Amino acid sequence: MNHTGNSITTENLDIAYDEALIVKALDMKIPHGKITSIIGPNGCGKSTVLKAIGRILKPQNGLVYLSGEDIRKLSTKEVAKKMAILPQTPTAPSGLTVGELVAYGRFPHQRGFGKLTPEDKEIIQWALSVTKLTDFENREVDTLSGGQRQRVWIAMALAQQTDLILLDEPTTYLDLAHQLEVLELLYDLNRRQGCTIAMVLHDLNLAARFSDYMIAIRSGSIIKHGTAKEVMTSQVLRDAFSIDAQIVYEQGSGRPVCLTYDLIRTDASALKEAIAV
Repeated sequence: MNHTGNSITTENLDIAYDEALIVKALDMKIPHGKITSIIGPNGCGKSTVLKAIGRILKPQNGLVYLSGEDIRKLSTKEVAKKMAILPQTPTAPSGLTVGELVAYGRFPHQRGFGKLTPEDKEIIQWALSVTKLTDFENREVDTLSGGQRQRVWIAMALAQQTDLILLDEPTTYLDLAHQLEVLELLYDLNRRQGCTIAMVLHDLNLAARFSDYMIAIRSGSIIKHGTAKEVMTSQVLRDAFSIDAQIVYEQGSGRPVCLTYDLIRTDASALKEAIAV
């Protein structure tokens, strides 16, 4: 597998919780400069893969390459300079202001006693500006809405000045408007700043709408990877989720949309018999 470019590749990756093997022999690539969404049913290993890539979880076997380098051989600070990871529902210490939380993003770049340099302060202001949080700098994070809080965490990741941001379900618990707000911000960052973004998403239509590349996983293995059109098909969704999905295409963008879906009854005759009894 080719490891060149500022991307992530995994080779023969086995990931286990205790004795249970969740992901087996995974070969995966997160392409540089694109937005990638990882989709799949609950418990299939999506978040587990993201944690292993982000070095939160240690794989049982196999390798993760970050920008062509074996991630095991990089120091924590070196990894933090190249990659930011936002876990599901991150929490900030109580009483912390937006500006203070975003400033934590500069930690990997600091030396000695960690005093913020003029350059650090400039980058923090830039991250606040890009995420439209300048007016909230002195507000406590606890007082913000879910969508605003998610933007603060993204601003902290931006302050790290990494080329790669990993996000585990960044739209969870957000209403429809805030989901769009967060995904439009990530889309904008990718297009304007060239950030490589990889995220786990539950909403298939949002994944198809905002992604350049999609990876469908089931039981810790990749079923299909490619463009949204290649992955958002009735057959792939049948294989990944055991659903019978009706796919249509948006006028203009040509993006696939899952219009409706039904459960696939694998044993319909037995079900009918049970109802009859």
